[in-house]
Formats: sequence, C-alpha cells, structure tokens
Amino acid sequence: MNANEKQMNRCLELAKRGIENVSPNPMVGCVIVFRGKIIGEGYHQKYGEAHAEVNAINAVADPTLLAESTLFVTLEPCAHFGLTPPCSDLIVEKQIPKVVIGTIDLFAEVAGKGIEKMRNAGIDVEVGVLENECREINKRFFTFHEKKRPYIILKWAQTIDGFIDIDRTEREFGAPTWITGNKALLRVHKMRAEEDAIMVGTKTAEKDNPSLTVRHCEGKNPIRVVLDKNLRLTENLNIFDGTVKTIIFNSIKNKKSGNNLFVKIDFDIEIIPQILNELYKQKILSVIIEGGKQLLESFIDENIWDEAYQFIGNKYFYSGIKAPHISGNIISTEILDSDKLIVYKNQ
Repeated sequence: MNANEKQMNRCLELAKRGIENVSPNPMVGCVIVFRGKIIGEGYHQKYGEAHAEVNAINAVADPTLLAESTLFVTLEPCAHFGLTPPCSDLIVEKQIPKVVIGTIDLFAEVAGKGIEKMRNAGIDVEVGVLENECREINKRFFTFHEKKRPYIILKWAQTIDGFIDIDRTEREFGAPTWITGNKALLRVHKMRAEEDAIMVGTKTAEKDNPSLTVRHCEGKNPIRVVLDKNLRLTENLNIFDGTVKTIIFNSIKNKKSGNNLFVKIDFDIEIIPQILNELYKQKILSVIIEGGKQLLESFIDENIWDEAYQFIGNKYFYSGIKAPHISGNIISTEILDSDKLIVYKNQ
C-alpha cells in the first residue's frame, strides 16, 4: 500500500462512521495531509449538515498550512448548492494545491463538475485511488443513481433442512416462528439500522405481526413497507402503530394518515417496478426484503436483487414452508453461535 492509498484508507474508515445517518447522501471521509502528516480529518456525519471536506478543513488548527497541503477524499467534492454550499468552491477558496479523490460522483449535479472546477482553478487533481473500495462503501448510493432504484437486500432465516416456517393455522398467527438465536437477532437489527427501508408481504405481516424496528441495538428505525393489495390487514398490527413511517402499497387508495402512507398501484401488471419507482421517488437508497416466501421469490425470479442474507438456524422442521432458492456469489460467511449467515452477491 503506497502513501496515497494509506491516506485514502483512513478516509474510508472515517466515511463508514456515517452509515446510519447520511442517506440519501453518500458516506464520505476526508483527510488533509501536510508533509506526510494528517492535520485535519472529517466525515459526513448527518444528512443536511456539513460535508466531510468542510469538517476536515475546519479541523485544521493552523489554516495557513492548507496552501501547502493535500486533501484526500473518498468521493468527488460537490459542485452544486444543495442543503450546503459546494465543497469544491471551499477547496478553491482555501487554495489547497492538490486533491486526491477515490471516485467520481455520478449524481447528475456533480458528475465531474467538481473536478473540472478545481482543475480550472489550477488545483492538481488525482482520481481513482482505491476506487473500487470507495465505490463499495457507497454501493447503495451508486445503485440508486445508476439503476434508478434502491439497493435491494434479500433476507430470511431457514432451518438446516431448508424451511422458513412451519405450516400454521390462524390460531398460531401473531408472532414469528423463531429459527435463529440471539446473536443472529442482533445481527438482523444492526442490518435494519444501516438500511433505509424494510419490506414484508401481506402474509408475513399477518402471521408474524412484526414491528420491523431496531430494538436490540442502537440505531435508527428503517421505513416500513408492506404489500396489502386489498387492505385486509387489521389496524392493530404493530406495523401500523404510527411510531415509524410506513408505506402501504395497495390497489384501493392514495392517502396519508399520520406516519402511514397508502400508495395505490396496479396489481394487474408487474408490481415490483412500480414499488421500486415509488421508493426511488421517495429517495430511499436501500431496502431489505424480509419476507415472506412469495415476496422473496418474486425478486429472485425477476433477478432484481443485489445481496442476499441467508441465516441458517440450528433446527429442523421436517415439513412446512420451503425456503427460497438463491444462486449468486458467496461473498462472506459468519458463525453466530450455533447459527450461520451466508451472504450472496448477485452475479
């Protein structure tokens, strides 16, 4: 690892600290280096607040050193006025002579304009240091802008013999059938805290009565999304408790009621593109598809998914509802006490 890669690696470490709080903005980290030593560092901490470059510049104790320093940043500095002024303007103003960038920002309002502005001001700009790593931490952001949809994560728990549930009667509705243990549960809640939304189908909402919130770790609750074609789900279910924004896709009405947003779609044509288009319009960068089997398989069959989290619990059901079949590149495995997590990436 050369010196530039070492500094960019530190930028990546900083950027990841913003994972739960910056969406729909990207995670960005920045360091300012004077004669081989970091004199200021920062990251984008919260959506609507100062960007990483601003925080790093403000952290420099002696601003006179900026004119002889190099600024390292994971993503191209912005060139437009949004909720904050353009970072590229600030870099030019502070007369920082060199900027090293991980990857270009593909957001239409930036897309090379920040680089152009800095080069026109005489700044030496280098692009592409640890580019793959810088794109990977913002896979949600890049998918959102390149594919015009959220980053899609499939998730389910299954037994060793491949079942996600037993066959249940209505008398057994109201709580999930637990397959995995506490460590896996904590892992799931950490996932929820890191993503923008979480989605279930009608049957899962009815049978399991999930809250779909973050309760076993610190973090924000994702937006809840549920499919309820005929609005048959009862109002006393946990997902309608009003504590978290909830989007209900249905065939009957468009209406906002407190934190519950009813969105009407046409169930006679492909529903997944309609759902993803609405989530895109609402600037939701990522969504966990948590179940049930029919909803998961609809995304698998259409090949519209980016990652899949398959939790395998140390149990046998012998009969019941079969787990979805997934094929993709296995990118990681984790042992969670007696359970196992396999993570797939779509090919």
